[in-house]
Amino acid sequence: MAKIPFGPTYSEMLYPETIPPEIRAKALEVKDSNELDPLNLFNITWKDEHGEVRKVVLPKELTGTKANIVVLLGKYFPSGSHKVGPAYATLIEGCADGNILPGEHTILGPSTGNFGIGVAYICKLMGYEAVIIMPDNMSKERYDRIRKYGAKLDLTPGTESDVILTLQRTYELKKDPKNRPLAQFELMPNYRFHRYVTGNSAIEAVKGIGNGRIACFTSAPGSAGTLAAGDEIKKTFPECRVVALEPYECSTLATGGRGQHRIEGIGDKMCTLIHNVLTTDFVALIHDDDCVRGLKIIQDGVNALAELGVPREQVETLHDLFGVSSICNILGAIKMAHYLRLGPEDNVVTIATDGFDRYPSVLEDLERRYLETEDFVLKRWAQDIFLKADTDHIYDFRDMESKERLFRQKEKDWLPFGYSQEYLDSMRRQEFWENEYAKIKYYDQRIKELR
Repeated sequence: MAKIPFGPTYSEMLYPETIPPEIRAKALEVKDSNELDPLNLFNITWKDEHGEVRKVVLPKELTGTKANIVVLLGKYFPSGSHKVGPAYATLIEGCADGNILPGEHTILGPSTGNFGIGVAYICKLMGYEAVIIMPDNMSKERYDRIRKYGAKLDLTPGTESDVILTLQRTYELKKDPKNRPLAQFELMPNYRFHRYVTGNSAIEAVKGIGNGRIACFTSAPGSAGTLAAGDEIKKTFPECRVVALEPYECSTLATGGRGQHRIEGIGDKMCTLIHNVLTTDFVALIHDDDCVRGLKIIQDGVNALAELGVPREQVETLHDLFGVSSICNILGAIKMAHYLRLGPEDNVVTIATDGFDRYPSVLEDLERRYLETEDFVLKRWAQDIFLKADTDHIYDFRDMESKERLFRQKEKDWLPFGYSQEYLDSMRRQEFWENEYAKIKYYDQRIKELR
């Protein structure tokens, strides 16, 4: 049997300074020099070599808000996205439980992109064959990255909004006992990683900014894993509002809508199994093309933004930090800062899942769709998208009647995949989520023993 290169514990992903010093030093050495060295498992963290959370505070001349918009940066994770974290967590828990064995099992990764890239990357480092199941109309860069890591692609018809077909295909393939799915939409390691690692990193990220607290946390659910960070943030800052963002064109949580849209990585026409709807306070809708045009502004609008008073040097530092879903999260943060009437001491935290490296083809498509994208156009777009962000299409989900609709949506989505009504009902109590979260202690001990 091949040797499993067991990587970090949950605690070490949150506190990389606790990794044995010789391993930490070697991991940092290979981070930029050898992407495929298994020691990069120990670089799965939001933090840099100094133990600081990688983040940016957006200039208020860009956001038009009084509040501070703090964005955690996912592009610095191995493979270029924070999705590598839940991919690793799901695989390592399977290894720790003895359910996934190298040389015996093939890993299935249902995804619309970043999680699939993460699965392909982790399997490359840990010695597993991987099959990534994705819609066939995602960005070219995503397919190229998956192939680069040696995984096979199994493409299903459609786009982001047709992710249900990837789940159906995964359930077909897992009938073969050699196939083991890392099902991000339904397996709890995704929840555990983001609640513990992302949630506590967000809490650290606001130290020294404004009042040092988090008034609002926004994230667009693909798998809804990142939203789990809100559960942990609320423990420290009970006043924090957790906001799920959806494409206006596919407002499944907010209104039951099920349309097509352009924001890769979110808006999958479902309420995912791992979404703790008990802690979701609001759902806000973001127009998909605002996100694509917003990315164009950040990438190519230095002159346009400078004319609007955004310091040129600050705009330049934002170059390449964001993808389309990152802009969605930022626009949602701006919208909620206005809606909640937050002041200069208040902080809104959100997530940049990945960077620009997997979106050049998306901007090429934008160029084909619009006749002009010169500076004067980008200036107008920036005013409309960032500076004039409205507070329309925000839905309050703090009452149980509203949450009940999300529970019904979850039943509609997951009973057909073999989950029992009893199991789904158990998710209606916070105790369920606390018990799942508490398993981190067991897995940390088990990983250390096996390592």
